[in-house]
Amino acid sequence: MAEDTRPQRFAVLIDADNTSPRIVDGLFEEVARFGEASVRRIYGDFSSPRLKSWTEVLQKHAIDPYQQFAYTSGKNASDIALVIDAMDLLHSGRLDGFCLVSSDSDFTRLASRLREEGADVYGFGAQKTPESFRQACRRFIYTENLLPESATAAAEQDGGRRALQPPSAAVPLLVRAIEQMETEDGWVGLGAVGQRLAAIASDFDPRTYGYRKLSDLVRNTGAFEIDQSGGRFLRIRAKPARSASSSRRSRA
Repeated sequence: MAEDTRPQRFAVLIDADNTSPRIVDGLFEEVARFGEASVRRIYGDFSSPRLKSWTEVLQKHAIDPYQQFAYTSGKNASDIALVIDAMDLLHSGRLDGFCLVSSDSDFTRLASRLREEGADVYGFGAQKTPESFRQACRRFIYTENLLPESATAAAEQDGGRRALQPPSAAVPLLVRAIEQMETEDGWVGLGAVGQRLAAIASDFDPRTYGYRKLSDLVRNTGAFEIDQSGGRFLRIRAKPARSASSSRRSRA
């Protein structure tokens, strides 16, 4: 029997009230890395001038808008509609997973429920997204990392930084991943470190620290020894901590 090589099928469900249309190109490029965006839906009150910018990109990406009128102030009908559709799609049995695009912690329970049923859940939201929602997803991608190059370049010119955090902020997490692997000499394959990082922190992403590749991030932290001798796969280990006495001698 021929092996089924089709990509995994995902439903991309977007909360328009909590997502910027500027990330839409990067969003679908990211989804294409792990599956096929078979269902593309967005929820919001598109009669509101605040969501006008979304209407300009829906046709380009074949996103189906689901209009939810705000009949009562303070009541989010869009969230309810998204949750109902997600559960209907789950029980249809046609999908392998879901991409929930929102920075709203209200979707934490939905993400957990979908995963309980065996579906993969990828979350997409701003860095301000509460940790509860981030950790409920198999993986969480910050939408700031999906902005087009022109937008990030403009931010740098205005005195901003493309990296959401400095590379040094990744060091404790990388060290923790290495320590959990418990090798005799401390050397571990970089690919295995990447897998461990995904298990430790669903929102880990080299782009958060200004690098597209994990190898570039590791090199630029300056905190790890690197070995790729003999054409082997890249291995790393944490540099030994320098004692206070040796530090004083080196300065003398």
